[in-house]
Amino acid sequence: MRYVDGFVIPVKKDRVAEYKKIAAEAGKVWMRYGALQYFECAGDDLKGASKWGCLPFPKMAKAKPNETIIFSFIVYKSRKHRDAVNAKVMKDPIMKPENQKAMPFDMKRMAVGGFKTIVDI
Repeated sequence: MRYVDGFVIPVKKDRVAEYKKIAAEAGKVWMRYGALQYFECAGDDLKGASKWGCLPFPKMAKAKPNETIIFSFIVYKSRKHRDAVNAKVMKDPIMKPENQKAMPFDMKRMAVGGFKTIVDI
C-alpha cells in the first residue's frame, strides 16, 4: 500500500502567494527524486465542518483570523520508498540551510506525520 507524508500549516493569508512559490520549488525536488504525487492545498471551505459537528481545521491548528490552513501531502509507493526519496531530497542543494528562503510561516506550528494507507480505491 502507498504511504503518505501529511502536513497542516497555518499561513498568514497575505503570505500564501509567497508560500506557493516555495512549495512549487519543493514539489519539483520531491518529484525529481521519485515521489508519486505532491499536493499543496490552501483552505477554501474551512467552516463547513461545523455543520457536521466536526472540528474545523482552523480551530484544530489554532489559526488566527488573518491565517488560512495549508493542507499538504506527498504520496509514495511505500514507507521504504518514502525514506529513500526523503534521503535524496535532504541531500539536494536546494534543501541546504544556506539555500533556504525564510519560511512564510512559523515552523513550530506546522504539524507533520507519516501515514500508512489503509484504504486505496
